[in-house]
Amino acid sequence: MRTWDSSADIVVVGYGGAGVSAALAARESGADVLAVDRFIGGGATALSGGIVYAGGGTWVQRAAGVSDDVDNMLAYLRAEVGDAVSEQTLRRFCEGSAAMIDWLSSHGVPFQPSLCPYKTSYPTDDHYLYYSGSENSGGFRELATPAQRGHRAHGRGVSGKKLFGPLAASAHKHGVRVQTGTRATGLVIEDGRVTGIEAITLIDAPVKVRRRFAALARISAKPGVYHPGLRAAVGKLMDRIEQRYGVRVRIQARSGVILTTGGFIANGEMVGQHAPNYPWAEGLPLGTAGDDGSGIAMAQAVGAATGKMDAISTWRFIAPPSAFFGSIAVDANGQRMIDESRYGAAMGAAIATSPGNRAWLLVDAELMAESRQQLGGQSVWFQRMQTERLMRVGHTTGRSIEEVAARAGIEPAALRKTVDAHNRAIEQKLPDPMGKPADIRRPIRTGPYALLDISFKARLTYPMPMLTLGGLLVDEDTGAVRDQDGGTIPGLFAAGRAAVGVCSNSYVSGLSLADCVFSGRRAGAHSVRVSNAA
Repeated sequence: MRTWDSSADIVVVGYGGAGVSAALAARESGADVLAVDRFIGGGATALSGGIVYAGGGTWVQRAAGVSDDVDNMLAYLRAEVGDAVSEQTLRRFCEGSAAMIDWLSSHGVPFQPSLCPYKTSYPTDDHYLYYSGSENSGGFRELATPAQRGHRAHGRGVSGKKLFGPLAASAHKHGVRVQTGTRATGLVIEDGRVTGIEAITLIDAPVKVRRRFAALARISAKPGVYHPGLRAAVGKLMDRIEQRYGVRVRIQARSGVILTTGGFIANGEMVGQHAPNYPWAEGLPLGTAGDDGSGIAMAQAVGAATGKMDAISTWRFIAPPSAFFGSIAVDANGQRMIDESRYGAAMGAAIATSPGNRAWLLVDAELMAESRQQLGGQSVWFQRMQTERLMRVGHTTGRSIEEVAARAGIEPAALRKTVDAHNRAIEQKLPDPMGKPADIRRPIRTGPYALLDISFKARLTYPMPMLTLGGLLVDEDTGAVRDQDGGTIPGLFAAGRAAVGVCSNSYVSGLSLADCVFSGRRAGAHSVRVSNAA
């Protein structure tokens, strides 16, 4: 048998949020850790908004004057998470939430206790703690006292790098070895146990070649995340470099391999296979080119089981401006669809099941005027750009409800009936049929009216981000990958979006990154413990 080219106690495949968390946890347990990444590290975490969903009384919440406890957090998340994980795992996630923020802080991740005073999809640089889910929307207020749990890493702009960067720096300081430009191609099995990986690496390529590859990787990540065509073209150039200069190697994992390779939204064929009836082609794949399901496929090749593979999170954010929460969202039949104050993934899910995946926000002149006043102060650049395009290009106007409906292709009488029922419930102080809280509702009564197109097909004027939530089934106590018979595959662990986790049913901002840290630390620690026990 061919000998190993290099080795470590723990080999982490994929070096984003879950990967760096797993590597740090394994290193804290005394293991020699090598992390490999197909590109330059960071993954989708570095591209993200840097939101970590945490509660139960974090130091950030306490400093901001937010009252929260474990049971309150659990009550809300139980409704969002459903059966994605067991009740015991969800409680453990909530009970360890405050300590998780302490751990991130200890590794240099900056947080700031500045509360956002309005509901939004992503706060401006003035605010770093906010309602990042549906905590204060209809139905959820009755389950739990609303508490701000969206912890944004402190830094200007989109702050995912402020989360990943400090963790990577701390991992380097603590002795984690990182090998970029290295694509894992398969798992090595010996005597029924995963003992390493096979990979193609550029580690011995000329320096100028590796620099060019890294530069292309940066372009592929951003702006490539916003332009699939550009990403595909850059990917072909990177493939050529790998084919010419890549060398096949075998890397031994004396204790275990941890797969943290992300989801599979970048693999259209795989998405179509698992969600054939979902209009995924109309969305914007959110992640990196590495989110192609390769890690999941490698594990499946050695008998791993998967779950929730048809779960796709589709985001249609309507705020900022926060005034838009007072609008009503209607489908092609003129029917209300949802409590409009819900988180954007809930809105996206409603549109995904609407006739023709069509949907509009109906606003009147008062709401439109208020929205324009709010936009500048409540939005960051990409939010402002999208909303301006929506209000200027992606809309239909009319002097009456009937006129705007006819112009948009909606049955006028149906929309009139919906609006009248909405206004009447407000006037008579009756509960909203969709559960929207009374303090958010606004009557729609002042012309001219506008229907803002928030359909899937409004891709050019209003892109709809998507990501996959399913992956490998794991033992929820250890992160070990399960096999088809319900047992575990010795030596193999998984975390983050490569695995089924806390957010695999329902997504709210920060829950995936929080699960990356939670599941990454779990896999990192237990991969070493299992080895020591053996």
